[in-house]
Amino acid sequence: MNDIPILMAAPMPATVIDALDRHFTLHRLWEQPDADAFLARHGAAIRGIAANALAGRIDAGLFDRLPALEIVANFGVGYDNIDARAAAERGVMVTNTPGVLDAEVADLTLGLLLATIRRLPQADRYVRDGRWPDAPFPLSPTLRGRTVGIIGLGAIGKQIARRLEAFDVAIAYHGRTRQRDVDYAYYDTPVALAGACDVLIAIVPGSASTQHLVGAAVLDALGRDGIFVNVARGSVVDEPALIAALQSGTILAAGLDVYADEPNVPEALRALDNVVLLPHLGSASEHTRAAMGQLVVDNLTSWFSQRRVVTPVPETA
Repeated sequence: MNDIPILMAAPMPATVIDALDRHFTLHRLWEQPDADAFLARHGAAIRGIAANALAGRIDAGLFDRLPALEIVANFGVGYDNIDARAAAERGVMVTNTPGVLDAEVADLTLGLLLATIRRLPQADRYVRDGRWPDAPFPLSPTLRGRTVGIIGLGAIGKQIARRLEAFDVAIAYHGRTRQRDVDYAYYDTPVALAGACDVLIAIVPGSASTQHLVGAAVLDALGRDGIFVNVARGSVVDEPALIAALQSGTILAAGLDVYADEPNVPEALRALDNVVLLPHLGSASEHTRAAMGQLVVDNLTSWFSQRRVVTPVPETA
C-alpha cells in the first residue's frame, strides 16, 4: 500500500501522521505553499483523504478535483465537515470514529455541568484574585432536585444519562423518535423537553436538520433557573439568542464546549460571568485522541487491503 497516495488536509496527531506515512504515500496539504496548485498537479492520483474539523469543508467541489478518490476517513465522530451525501453519489466511502470517544465526552459533560452549576471557575478566580479573606464566596445553585433533559439520546447521550443516574436526578430526553428500550421520559419537541426540565444538555450531530435546534423558544421554555450545556456542535444553537438569554436572565447559566465559529468565541460570551467556556475539549485526552487516530488508520488500511472499513457513516454504509 506504500504507493497509494493519501491526502491529509490539516494537521493530525503525530502518531496518526507517522502511521499513515508507514502505510501510504502521505501528502500534507497544509504544508503546501499553494494548495490549489498542488491539487491541480496531484489531485488526479489521490485515492484517500484523512480529514478532521480543521480541514474545512470537504464537499463536491473537492471531490470533483479528486477523480480517483475512494475514501474519506474522518478524525472525529461528527462529520458535518464532510458532504457525505455527495460522497455517496460518487461511490466514495466516508468513515468516522464513534465509540472510542463516547466515555470521554460523557465525563467532560458531567464536569462541565457541575462547573456551571456550582460556579467552579468563578470560585477559582475568586481565590486567585485574593478576595476570599474579604468575604466568603457566594452560595451557588445546586444540582439537587433538578430534572435534566438530554437532546440526542445516542451512544454518548446514553453514557451521559447513566452518569447522571448516580446523581439521583430525574432524566428526560428528546430525539427524532421514542426509544422503546429507554425508561426516561420522552418529549417530542425540544421546547416541550425544555419546559419540563431545568437543565438541558445538547448532544446531537451537527447537520441541516439540527441547525439552531436550540433557539429563543427553547431557552424561554427552559426558564430563569435553567442551565444549558452544549457538547454537540455550535451550529445546534442560535448563538445570538443564547447570548441574549444569558444577558437578560431568561436562563440562569450555560456551559459551552462548542461554538458557531470556532475558535472565535464572541466577546459578548467571554464577558459574561454566568457562562463557563471550554475550548472544544470533549474528546481531548491523550488516551482518547490516540484511539481516534488509530481508528482513522485502521479504516484506511482496511479499505485498501480488504475493501471494507471498520466504522462507515450511515450515508455510505
